[in-house]
Amino acid sequence: MDLKSLIRDIPDFPKPGILFRDITTLLRDRDGLRYTIDFLAEKCIETGLTIDYVAGMESRGFIFGTPLAYKLGAGFIPVRKKGKLPAAVHSVEYQLEYGTDCLEVHQDALHPGSRVLIVDDLIATGGTASATAKLVQQIGCELVGFGFIIELRDLQGRKYLPDVPIISVVEY
Repeated sequence: MDLKSLIRDIPDFPKPGILFRDITTLLRDRDGLRYTIDFLAEKCIETGLTIDYVAGMESRGFIFGTPLAYKLGAGFIPVRKKGKLPAAVHSVEYQLEYGTDCLEVHQDALHPGSRVLIVDDLIATGGTASATAKLVQQIGCELVGFGFIIELRDLQGRKYLPDVPIISVVEY
């Protein structure tokens, strides 16, 4: 299936010079959405990944991570921005282009030794995925891989990620 034809390009968003890859057009296409989730699940199985939990980053990682977890027979763990979770949390701060940000997960969400796959809609520079990996590993979990719908290869985000399998559905 040609998923690129289902992903809308929006020039100069969110600022001039950026070409935004809009997945909302993929999400509305039932065949494209089904193909995307099935593709990720099949690649995880082919790669031999044993997964207890899929961790998805706010917010588009939730969209793809939850059905993928269901398909793989795993639990889903939401990774949220600071202050969004109601119970005690583990957190990690990470650098942005101008400043820092913070990701959090409930302290009772993951247990040391759990096998975790991290999923998001896109990998660009790798900052959010790398921070999520650090968070998962701080807890004592085994990071088994990453899954992304879109990979922007020119930005070389994968070089900032741990040496585990990285599955990308579409590459630009």
